[in-house]
Amino acid sequence: MEAWKTRYFPVLAEFVRSGGADLRKDLEDLRKELYGTNKDELLKHHEESVRFLFSFADPDDRMTLVHRSLLFLTELLISLRVPEQAAADETPHRDPVISAALHAAPIVEDSAPGKFETVLQHMDSGVALFDEAGNLRFLNVQMSRFFRAPRRSLIGCTLRQLLFHPKVDRSIRKFILQMLREMNQYRRFHGEFKDPSGRILLVGISQTEELDGDFLVSVKDVSEYKQIEQAAFQNDKLAMLGKIAAAIAHEIRNPLTSIRGFIQLLTPFLKEIGKQEYARIILSEIDRANDIIYEFLNSSKPSAPMKQTVLVGLLLKEMILLSESEAHMKGCELHCEIFDPYLTVAIDVKQIKQVLLNIMKNAMDAIHEVGDGRKGRIDVSVRREGKFALITIRDNGKGMDRVTLSRLFDPFFTTKEEGTGLGLSVSYRIINNHGGTIHVDSVPGEGTEFMIYLPYTDGRE
Repeated sequence: MEAWKTRYFPVLAEFVRSGGADLRKDLEDLRKELYGTNKDELLKHHEESVRFLFSFADPDDRMTLVHRSLLFLTELLISLRVPEQAAADETPHRDPVISAALHAAPIVEDSAPGKFETVLQHMDSGVALFDEAGNLRFLNVQMSRFFRAPRRSLIGCTLRQLLFHPKVDRSIRKFILQMLREMNQYRRFHGEFKDPSGRILLVGISQTEELDGDFLVSVKDVSEYKQIEQAAFQNDKLAMLGKIAAAIAHEIRNPLTSIRGFIQLLTPFLKEIGKQEYARIILSEIDRANDIIYEFLNSSKPSAPMKQTVLVGLLLKEMILLSESEAHMKGCELHCEIFDPYLTVAIDVKQIKQVLLNIMKNAMDAIHEVGDGRKGRIDVSVRREGKFALITIRDNGKGMDRVTLSRLFDPFFTTKEEGTGLGLSVSYRIINNHGGTIHVDSVPGEGTEFMIYLPYTDGRE
């Protein structure tokens, strides 16, 4: 591409936006590059550039766009000293400026976008087109939403101008810069990136012959797909765990029962030689092994919930009473807030209580492990959100990083020295069997929040 063509479009776009303010230097540089340029080629490129600008302009701005683009062309042609006989000719069709106007006129008359353009503008993927010099020549509605800025303020900007654009949020600019660095470092032009708001974006950059050397950039939000994929992956892991449990759990439990029985028979003889402590340790370890196997069996196939309609507020109050003594020992304050005292759900009380107490225990452990002398606090609340009852358990403990969060519900994954890694995987399965979901948000050093969604039930049913 000739040098003047690379410069022409961004200068024209800025002129149309600003009306020509503060563009003297850019116009002067462009004029120098245009000397000796074929007039027909200049008019053709101008028409093409105007069509690009027109394709994304708002209907109310299109007449202004055409007017300013003609003003831009007029200034250039006058400065390039168009032959006097052509400029003085009263026949409007021979005037190059009027010719350009006639070229642009059909665009105005046919201002309604075509069917294919409408599809492109409103597809769920963001699309942008950059020329070889890095100038933004086109972007659709979805891409402007990604930038969180109006399309007309972005078109014609260079990549550098986008990174310092006043209407583009600082966090978005930082994300774009980070994305470009990663792509440059690993030489990959397709990848998944997480933006500042937590969305997972699939970004692709391609350059094909059909685009005349231009770069096509596409951005698609795949957050929902990732959640579905993660849920399917989680279910696969739990199904695999079930197969393992069914194969070995009972076979381990039977010999443990026999060993426990013989140790109890040997306890009197161990007392005689002063070794009764051995018997106590062996029995406690056998009981611990039995507890692990019980959790293992539960995690593989929790029993079908025996549902009954209960008031969520009463369930939480009972849970607070059960947790108060342990919370006091670990220096935690418990606070409960019930926004709707008549909110009801149909649940297996025993199973849901198991989930809530497990999360409460984890919250107390997280606070206890901080050990910096600050007062621990656990806030429990319930409110109605759409078709669900939302139970929230928030603590101010040590929090978790993203790696831990991503594996939180994996069977056997634990950060505790004596943990089994089965409590939260069991909880996930129980809530899932009730038609609900669990979401977790955590900040290292600040705390963790568990959000449990259970289907709301009308108590009168």
